[in-house]
Amino acid sequence: MDLKGQLLGFLYGFVLLVDTTVADLSYSVPEEMRPGSIVGNIAKDLGLEVGKLSTRKARIDNEEKHQNYCDIDLKTGNFVVKERIDREELCGEKVSCMLKYELVLESPLELHRISLLIQDINDNLPIFPKDNIKLEISELADKGARYRVNEAHDADIGQNTVKQYSIQNNEHFILSVREDPDGSKNVELVLEKELDREKEQDLNFVLMAVDGGNPQKTGTAIVHVTVLDANDNSPVFDQAVYKASLPENSALETVVITVRATDADKGVNGEVSYDFSRISERAKHVFSLNSKTGEIKLTGPLDFESDNKYEMRIDAKDGYGLSSDSKVIIDITDVNDNAPVIYLKSQTNAIPENVSPGTEVGIINVQDRDSENNGQVRCSIQQNAPFKLVPSIKNYYSLVTTGQLDRELVSDYNITISATDEGSPPLSSSKTVHLSVADINDNPPVFEEQSYSAYVTENNKPGSTLCSVTARDPDWRQNGTVIYSLLPGEVNGAPVSSYLSVNGDTGVIHAVRSFDYEQLSSFKVHVMARDNGSPPLSSNVSVSVFISDVNDNSPQILYPAPEGNSLMTELVPKAAHGGSLVSKVIAVDADSGQNAWLSYHIVKSTDPGLFTIGVHSGEIRTQRDISESDGMKQNLIVAVKDNGQPSLSATCSMYLLISDNLAEVPELKDISYDEKNSKLTSYLIIALVSVSTFFLTFIIIIVGVRFCRRRKPRLLFDGAVAIPSAYLPPNYADVDGTGTLRSTYNYDTYLTTGSRTSDFKFVTSYNDNTLPADQTLRKSPSDFVDPFEDFDPSVEVGTVENTYDNHSFLAFVLSS
Repeated sequence: MDLKGQLLGFLYGFVLLVDTTVADLSYSVPEEMRPGSIVGNIAKDLGLEVGKLSTRKARIDNEEKHQNYCDIDLKTGNFVVKERIDREELCGEKVSCMLKYELVLESPLELHRISLLIQDINDNLPIFPKDNIKLEISELADKGARYRVNEAHDADIGQNTVKQYSIQNNEHFILSVREDPDGSKNVELVLEKELDREKEQDLNFVLMAVDGGNPQKTGTAIVHVTVLDANDNSPVFDQAVYKASLPENSALETVVITVRATDADKGVNGEVSYDFSRISERAKHVFSLNSKTGEIKLTGPLDFESDNKYEMRIDAKDGYGLSSDSKVIIDITDVNDNAPVIYLKSQTNAIPENVSPGTEVGIINVQDRDSENNGQVRCSIQQNAPFKLVPSIKNYYSLVTTGQLDRELVSDYNITISATDEGSPPLSSSKTVHLSVADINDNPPVFEEQSYSAYVTENNKPGSTLCSVTARDPDWRQNGTVIYSLLPGEVNGAPVSSYLSVNGDTGVIHAVRSFDYEQLSSFKVHVMARDNGSPPLSSNVSVSVFISDVNDNSPQILYPAPEGNSLMTELVPKAAHGGSLVSKVIAVDADSGQNAWLSYHIVKSTDPGLFTIGVHSGEIRTQRDISESDGMKQNLIVAVKDNGQPSLSATCSMYLLISDNLAEVPELKDISYDEKNSKLTSYLIIALVSVSTFFLTFIIIIVGVRFCRRRKPRLLFDGAVAIPSAYLPPNYADVDGTGTLRSTYNYDTYLTTGSRTSDFKFVTSYNDNTLPADQTLRKSPSDFVDPFEDFDPSVEVGTVENTYDNHSFLAFVLSS
């Protein structure tokens, strides 16, 4: 990376760290504490709210994943012991045993370093390399001769290590202890009294080592001295301290170093053997010593990251027990044998697709157990994803978005993160992080078409399907669930819901009613598609409904009026030539298209060859000139048909008179008369006679009853003629002899000569002719003729008189 890129990266990382808090905490705890013991309260010491530890995903991380000795209690904020800690196993002979942890919090990202010092307790006894120390001393040894023995080893450190030595009381040896510059102790047995092999060939006494702990702990060894002949030279190492350097990837059986000691004596007294006088348990499993040659070989795997230095002491002893020791220091050098390890410390389960660029969606931690350049790591991310890694604290990286996400385009990302160290050759590793994009209701439903058209024939059945609309919503689950509905509106002044309905789930549109093309040929509605998101989004589409015509309306004849309503007569001049326009039939059809195409046909006529009608115009014309032999009265029956399937029709009658003036026109009754009208007139006459007879009989019965009850004579006018009538006076009332006809009604009927219909004309009422009850009705006809003196003498007058208890006079004037 060039200098400019490094500078930009540094500035970006610096800006990112502005919102990141870093703090250090230090605790100390004795080893061997029970799990669950409280080390300290992190929340209190850092000023954090205990209630937010869970929401901020507080956790403890450490560099060595196998050292999960402590953790944080999210409920209380306490830093507690999770597993038993053995300082000697963990740190060996190191003076300071420190565990390093990191407290990581999110939202915002915070990193707090925690140092935990493991304090030593006196839990180990001093231990001599061998339980039995064997010495072979010549009986010629001088008083004051010194014989070195291996010192005891105490795994504890500081005050708890070996502080003093002592021996069991004996008459020949005393103990001498001195401390070397490197901190080790030189333990020697000093001959206080000469030996005499003839008296004692073997001596046994106890050597004790006591530590400085509280309470003190003691280790012992049995010293066995064999008295020999003279051996006056001890082995001497050619170096007081041996140093070696060994790469951690060295092969087994590699010779690390060779120690060498010489003895000036000859024979058995000059033969030197080597042995470890002081070595840690870990070193015992890694190194071996050839007792004859002094070669130290590698017998176990090395790991610079676990132990980078070993120290041991080598004892050289001749054949009769004289010895000396030397120190061996082996340094382990690091090699790039550890690839970077990527840990996903935090991850957003589902990233909302509307997050802004730069949003942190994950935290990455990269560890490389190697040192120096071998432990320097560079991280990268694939280029085809809208994410990037931003360096954060120490070996932490933030995974942030670089662009807008769209779940409808990409719903899941598999991001490959690569980490490469600076070793030679470089080692790398990768990790795939799966990120899911959570749906946001950001897409309204979209109809498949911009508008829809539905076609239906009129007279359809209610509930029939017209069409269906379909809208797609690319959102997920409820955000993509589409519900259809009709937008409120009116069609011909009625709510649109009274015409159509839509299935909310499928979008199928049904007709609510039967349509009539003649009332409504087309209309438009709007359908809304709404999703089920929050807030919901919607879109509309127009649906045009076109109603096709069905031949369900017969032609309607406007002229002439339909048969039976009135008499329509046309005059045709006698001099009319062929092709002359006589009349025209006018008709309409409520249907449309070919269903409304009308054609005219003469289906019956008095003289079939005299008149013709235009098939499409309805014009009635003469086919030839009118002749004297043609009848004056011509009847035509015209049928009007539409062009539908099946065809519907209507008929009308046309009455034509061939005449030049009205004086020649015969009476209308002769023209209008036909068998049908004759029968109708006969029925009317029979009905009128029947009703009149019933009425007259009823009057006679009433008069007879009155006569018998009052014994008063009832007279019928001699000249009166009872004319039955089918109509009763409108104000007639009869209440048991006390009722009255409040007025006298005079009905005049005028009929034209030879008329076969009975049209009545009610002319005049006479209220002043009501007779008192006690007067006798005179039989003189003249009394009744006077009011009609002004009438035409040819009109015959008939009267009927009925008098009883304030009853009125009733007269009918009929013309025969």
